[in-house]
Amino acid sequence: MGGVPEPHAGWTFLTNHARVLAAIADDHNARIRDIAAHCRLTERAVQKIIADLEEAGYLSHRREGRGNTYRIEPGKVLRHPAEAGLTVASLLAVLAQDEVYRAQGSADTAAPVAEHG
Repeated sequence: MGGVPEPHAGWTFLTNHARVLAAIADDHNARIRDIAAHCRLTERAVQKIIADLEEAGYLSHRREGRGNTYRIEPGKVLRHPAEAGLTVASLLAVLAQDEVYRAQGSADTAAPVAEHG
């Protein structure tokens, strides 16, 4: 799952649910322990978030040996009315695009920032 980011205090743009979903999208066989470390959450919090996502139909899992394989429902629409019509796939695509940008370490691929005047 790559390097674990440093802890951060204060508000953030992404919810813990989005972070967990993105971590699972990166590795469908990730262990709860690894997801928790990557997202800087407790294992119990990750278990609760996974249960929330499964209950809402965004995620399912299949037991394989001692681990789980997760399946994300990419066509499922995001919950908040402000994101009406946006799917899980569109959210994950934006997050994946950011991962590519960070991996390249170049500002050349950054999207232009709109100016307000």
